[in-house]
This record gives sequence, C-alpha cells and structure tokens, in this order.
Amino acid sequence: MMLRASIAHRGQEGGVDAITGETGAAPLPGGQALVEFADAVVAGDALSIQAARDRVRSELGDEAAVDAAAVIANFQRMVRIADGTGIPLDPPMMVMTEKIRDDLGINAFGSAKNTRALPWWARVAARLLAPLNAKIFGSLPRLVSRGGGGTASGSRI
Repeated sequence: MMLRASIAHRGQEGGVDAITGETGAAPLPGGQALVEFADAVVAGDALSIQAARDRVRSELGDEAAVDAAAVIANFQRMVRIADGTGIPLDPPMMVMTEKIRDDLGINAFGSAKNTRALPWWARVAARLLAPLNAKIFGSLPRLVSRGGGGTASGSRI
C-alpha cells in the first residue's frame, strides 16, 4: 500500500502488477533493477548482490541504492522476527491488506499459516473498504513529507 501511495504521490503510474511482472503493467522506473537487487539479497550470492546493487546505482543513483538496501534489510529483519515468533496478522490488518496480499501472492508464503483466514463477510468488508484504505494510505507520503520524515539517506520514497 505504501508503494502504491508513493507512486501516486509522485504523479507516476504503476502498481503491484509492475512488481509482480504481469503483462500490461506500467513499468516502475528502475523497478526491474530493484527486483533483481532484492532477489539477489534473498539468494545470498555475493557476486549477484554486487551486480544488482551496481545496476540500481547506475539506473537510480547512489541514494536510491542506499534506500533500497535499507528497505531490503528492514524487511528481512521484520520477516525473521515475525516468522520466528509465529506472529499472525491481526484482524484489522488482515482486512486492510486483503487485496494487496492477494495481488502479491503473499497468502501462499509459508508464514501465512500463522494467520487464520478471514471469514467470508470480512473478505467482503475488505473489498468494500479498499477505496478508503487507498485514501488513508495515499495520504501517508504527504504526512511524511510535512513531518520531515524520509528514508535512510534522507530522500523520500
């Protein structure tokens, strides 16, 4: 949701389809380089990581490479903590993230077994609330930019 909001805030087009590689998706600037960087880090091959990081630097610049590395590291940390402790998503978060979890295939990940599926009526509510979630999360980049927040290198995502 944050990625969608960030793209909209910048006046660009793109979406989850641009990340998942589905045909017809509007490309995200540097998106393929970022995906390759994340994949290389997960695979753990030092030469692949170096090549992918160099591509991100070449296409998006040094600050973007630092930001991407920080985001990858943060997600690795959060996922390992959640998986290690078996933390399930709570029901409000399940409702708010229903569509994006479906779009990205997150429910197929092994750690999804820690979270009970939403009942049918909650899935319907999630679909009905999706436009409201987009409004809520769409305002986050504006709030961050007003509050002086940013990423590790100081640029805005």
